[in-house]
Amino acid sequence: MAHPVALIPGDGIGPEITEAVLAVLNAAEVDLEWHRCQAGLAALEAGDPVMPEETLETIRRCGIALKGPCTTPVGEGFASVNVQLRKALSLYAAVRPVRNLPGVTTRFDNVDLVIVRENTEGLYSGIENEVVPGLVTRMKVATEAGCERIAHWAFRYATRRQRRKITVFHKANIMKMTDGLFLRAAEHVHKHEYPNIEYEIAIIDAGCMRLVQDPGQFDILLLENLYGDVVSDLCAGLVGGLGIVPGANFGDDAAVFEALHGSAPDIAGQGLANPLALLMSAVMMLNYLGEECDDDESAAAGARIRDAYDRALREGMKTRDLGGELSTADFAEAVIARL
Repeated sequence: MAHPVALIPGDGIGPEITEAVLAVLNAAEVDLEWHRCQAGLAALEAGDPVMPEETLETIRRCGIALKGPCTTPVGEGFASVNVQLRKALSLYAAVRPVRNLPGVTTRFDNVDLVIVRENTEGLYSGIENEVVPGLVTRMKVATEAGCERIAHWAFRYATRRQRRKITVFHKANIMKMTDGLFLRAAEHVHKHEYPNIEYEIAIIDAGCMRLVQDPGQFDILLLENLYGDVVSDLCAGLVGGLGIVPGANFGDDAAVFEALHGSAPDIAGQGLANPLALLMSAVMMLNYLGEECDDDESAAAGARIRDAYDRALREGMKTRDLGGELSTADFAEAVIARL
């Protein structure tokens, strides 16, 4: 039986990279039932809120979604679509695997990291106000339940994936209560439930310095919301940029898979966008179906697609952002030819 999946093409380059990914999934004969939804500017232009309740209900009903990038105004306008989505569905765990890809030359060749980010609290909780004209505040929220929840998730993930070490980046030397709570929760979960996993902590500024000196010393990074957002992009830069890093957001009742990059309206509709990050996110989705739904066919299809895009890159089949000449559709065809 086909798995129902909510599909949000998104804004800017979103629709064209979504179509490229669908072409690859169809060629791999993945048994999925797509339910198209809108969010972001596309929803706004249709007269709906940027995050329509109908879209949220579709994701709840399907339990899984593949999402293209959505535009968020800077400094004004509507609240982030991604933040609204994560809060509405309680998608508390963001996962960003970062690895070197064949054929993509970077300074480092030993990067194999996973960023696990708390996704619903911290400074991104959305509690912001103007006290008086010229004075604004934003609240950083940390709850014991939320900190323990993400720590449990990270250690379970490490165990299931046979990862060796978790490193917590923090600023508990300055934010002693909020980051201190996050740190204590992680330490408690490690000590009492997962002592077999190697565990270390690092003040985030020193941790970022170590990352750009020798990323191979890290395995899983566990971070609160804002730190995870920033460090995810930093790590993407270690392997070639946001165009080749996938992502997923997990809750207890739903999972949303998306690329890290933005909607890039300046190149929308020109066939210049790299669909690989969204394709890699779709492979994460297939692996998730394999694990959570015991669907060996989806997992096998995910492995075939991963092998195909690795081969394509190794053979020089790249979009312009990676130094190649292929269009969005051409890259999808190159992957399909190697399935």
